[in-house]
Amino acid sequence: MSYFERLGPASFRATSHVSGAWNETEQHIAPALGLLAHVIETDRDERRDDGLAVARLSYDILGTVPIGRVDTRVEVLRPGRTIELVEATLVHDDRAIVRARAWLMQTRPTDGVAATALTPIPRPQELEPWDPTALWPGGYIDSVEVRRASLGEGRSSYWVRTDVALVEGDKVSDLARFAGLFDIANGMAVLADPRRVAFPNVDLTAHLFAEPRGEWLGFDTSVSFGENGIGLTTSVLHDEAGPIGTSSQILTVRPS
Repeated sequence: MSYFERLGPASFRATSHVSGAWNETEQHIAPALGLLAHVIETDRDERRDDGLAVARLSYDILGTVPIGRVDTRVEVLRPGRTIELVEATLVHDDRAIVRARAWLMQTRPTDGVAATALTPIPRPQELEPWDPTALWPGGYIDSVEVRRASLGEGRSSYWVRTDVALVEGDKVSDLARFAGLFDIANGMAVLADPRRVAFPNVDLTAHLFAEPRGEWLGFDTSVSFGENGIGLTTSVLHDEAGPIGTSSQILTVRPS
């Protein structure tokens, strides 16, 4: 099982596992965000051998995309010996769907000063399984396992993992695999019933101060709706060792 099948060096076909959640005939954008992280890392490793770490991933979601073929392209916007800014674009039928910009940074030992004020969440084994398909349709939501604690309306802590490969036959990093889960945050701590209020996100930005590892990705998520049709989903991201960064998503809030 995989979210994408490789058709060529920069071309992929989405499978049924990417469908939903607002429309099951369209791709849930989460796997595509992971795919762009993967092509950024693949391009990096083809150009250089020092493994610069991905410290920020910032995605602009330009439209919806049907389940089918997508193409990718990568451009180095700011080359550098220790820091690079790279842009990757997901294209369907000659139309840009997502643009991702990533800051790649050289790592060095700083364990002597490493610390964070971000609060850990309960481990996956300490939370109850939760079935997200009770709220959301689609193949993508059906492909993930969730352990969750609701902390009130628009607030929850949870862990997510999947046994579906990002790209069939490709070796994929933990970072790219986790990036394919980042976008699930907007549906795991709902503030309003999605059958009454639509609240898709138009972007996602993740900042990472640690390289993620393991199979579970943890979130501590809060959702806010303003009075002007704009909302915000924010999360502290975790692997099983503790907090690793943050993510945020701007929402367009549309009551039916």
